[in-house]
Order: sequence, then structure tokens, then C-alpha cells
Amino acid sequence: MYMKNNSSPIAWVPSVYFAAGLPFVVLNMVVVLMYKGLDVSNATITFWTSLIMLPWTLKPLWSPFMELYKTKKFFVVATELFSGVMFGIVALSLTLSNFFAASIAGLAMIAFSGATHDIAGDGVYMSELDNSQQSKYIGWQGAFYNIAKIVGTGLLVWLAGTLGELGLGAKGSWMTVLATVAVLMIVMSVYNACMIPSNECTVRVKASATQVASELKSVIKDFFTKRYIWYYIAFIILYRFAEGFVMKIVPLFLKSGIAEGGLGLSDKAIGLYYGTFGAAAFVLGSILGGYYIARFGLKKTLFSLALIFNIPFAVYTLLAIYQPSDEWLIASGIVMEYFGYGFGFVGLSLFMMQQVAPGRHQMAHYAFASGIMNLGVMLPGMFSGWLCDAIGGFRPFFILVLAMIIVPLTITRFIPFTYSDDKTDIRGGVEEALTEGEGTV
Repeated sequence: MYMKNNSSPIAWVPSVYFAAGLPFVVLNMVVVLMYKGLDVSNATITFWTSLIMLPWTLKPLWSPFMELYKTKKFFVVATELFSGVMFGIVALSLTLSNFFAASIAGLAMIAFSGATHDIAGDGVYMSELDNSQQSKYIGWQGAFYNIAKIVGTGLLVWLAGTLGELGLGAKGSWMTVLATVAVLMIVMSVYNACMIPSNECTVRVKASATQVASELKSVIKDFFTKRYIWYYIAFIILYRFAEGFVMKIVPLFLKSGIAEGGLGLSDKAIGLYYGTFGAAAFVLGSILGGYYIARFGLKKTLFSLALIFNIPFAVYTLLAIYQPSDEWLIASGIVMEYFGYGFGFVGLSLFMMQQVAPGRHQMAHYAFASGIMNLGVMLPGMFSGWLCDAIGGFRPFFILVLAMIIVPLTITRFIPFTYSDDKTDIRGGVEEALTEGEGTV
């Protein structure tokens, strides 16, 4: 058993979720710009950079094994260290003639590690914090997960652009960026090894393969027999479905020339806008969203959170229609995008944590829910480049995506809650589920 560690949540929640968000955003968004700068086609970029995100969908399949072996803290620290080493290897792979295949293979391994980290990180969060604390720190969780997004799409992209201007070349610039990510992940692993609470028992009953398979079957059965589960699955997928289409396209839209329907920004400009104005707006939105939920309760605020979450799609539709050249106007659009995303995303995270995950397999069921959520982002992302080309470019693409938000908003408006929306505790509802079993739809 670890020696007892009573670190304040503020000492480890930010670092755990920053380390969770950094690999995700680098694989999901930053490498899109990297491959664009290395002259890979748009369709190839969107397909492969979406496909490698599959582990974030499949992670529930190995989450029960993590319940049986080692501790959640062990997996958090180990995966951070592994991801750091692999980012260094991917950086070196850019020197190869077949760099695309080699780097994609390395990024796929990082994806598996990152998805495993997410399971363990969420497990630590739910096991160490009561429901009141979960609501209190959900904004910090979301803020630092997505501060990693700002660091990736802001600071790292700006760094790549600056190094390119200094004559380092596209490959040299991106190798430096990936090496920087490697160092950050290794530093996070050392820090979190010291700061994450060590209250979990390391003793595990050794299980056979048959027992593990039986455990997995039980986890799956319990998840799909939860009350309202099919409604919840539809909600989880559709909440971020439109985001899945635009996530890969937005960097290409910002970078593409005016004649191509884009805004013609450089990597340095994109990094500057995201890393300054976007960073401040996102942090503010995430933290305010968490306190907004804590003040009024999730049930009363979920629909308004969904409305605000969808602001970015209107912003990019307008940018695609008018293609402004004024830098302050573009920066204002990015501010609106990131504030809305930060404010609205925390609602989905807390809903999965407090309405979907509770039960006998809390960590595994949260992994199921987040895996389903990522499937709803991955699938549209894979074909977003093809769709954008097929319907005539960025302008009709963003208009179509904006129309897509009607369905998820409707579902959100009428979604039922399984557990009481008590702002301080839902433990009673969880205990009832454990003792009486969870009903079917």
C-alpha cells in the first residue's frame, strides 16, 4: 500500500488533465497542421489523423483489466512516461523517407497510451473526490485538459511557425515541436508521481483470463442495462457530433488561402491567436461553467450549456461566408469559439460522471461513456475532408454543420436524469443502484 498522500485536488487535478489533454490535442489537431506543412493531402490527413484516435473509443475494452491490476496512479504515471518517450521517437521518424507511415504508427501507439491514461486519470478523480468536490473541480479539470489544447494549437504551432521563419525548415521545426512535447510529458510523469494521492491499496487479487473475461462481460452487461442508457448514448454521441466534423477542418480552413475559401493565416498567426486570446477565453469559460453548474445544478443548466457549446459553429460559418482579413475580427471569433467550447464542454463531462458512470463499475463505465463520446467525434472527422471537398468547400461545409446542431439541442432539452440532481451528493442514488440493481429502459 502507498503511504497516505493527502494532496489538495488543486495540486494534481490540473497536472493530470493537462497530461491527458496534450497527447490528445497533438494527435487530433496539431499533427493536422504538421502534415499539411509537409505536403500531405487534406483527405489523407483527415482520414488517418481521425483513425488513430480509435483507442479513445475502444478503451472500455481494457478498462476492467486496469481495475484488477496495479493502481490508477500507477497507470497515470506509466502512460505519461511512455507517451513522452514515444513522442521523441516520432520526432526522429520525420527524418525517414517514409515519414508519414512511420510517424502515424508511432502516433497510434501514443493514442493507446493516452486512452489508457484517460481511464486511470478519471478513475483517480472519481475515487478521490466526493460529488461536491467533483462539481467544484470539474471546471479546473476541463480547463487544464483544454489548456493543453491551447498549448498545442497555440504555443506549439506558433513555435513551429517561428522556427520555420528562422530557416529551420518544416521537418526541423516540427521535430523540435514533438521533442518539446516529449519533454513536457516526461516532466508531468515525475510531478504526478509525487502529487497524485496514494491512498489506493496496491494489493490485487490475481485473476485468471477467464475471470477477467467474465468481469468484462459483467461490465458490458451492466452498462447496457442502465436506465435510459440508449437515450444517453444518443446524447453523448450527438453532443459533440458537429464538433467532430469541424475539428479537422478548422486548422485547414485557417491555413488555406483566400482563393481556396480559407483565411490564409500562417502557422505563427494561428498559434498566436489560439495561444493568447483563445487561451484566456477557454480558461475563463471552463471555470465559469464549472461554478455555474455547482451553483444551479446540472439538470437546470444542461440545455443552456449545450447552446453555448454550439457558438463556435455559428462563428466559423460567418468567418467562411465573409472571409474577413481584419486580424482583430478573426481573433474575436476565436475568443467566442473557445469561450463557448470551454463553458459547454464541462456539462457533458459531469453528466457522464454523475448520470452514466455511477454503479458497480464506475471507472469502467465512465470509460465506456467517454469512448462512445470520442466515437461520435472520430467518425465524422474521418470523412470531414471528403465531405468538405464533395459539397464545394468551406462555406457550404460550415453551413451544413451549423444545421446539424438542431438534433442534439432537441435531445438535450428533454433528457431524463437517472439520479437526483443534488448539487452536493448523489451517493444515495448510487447506493440504491448497487443494492437494487439498475433498471432497463
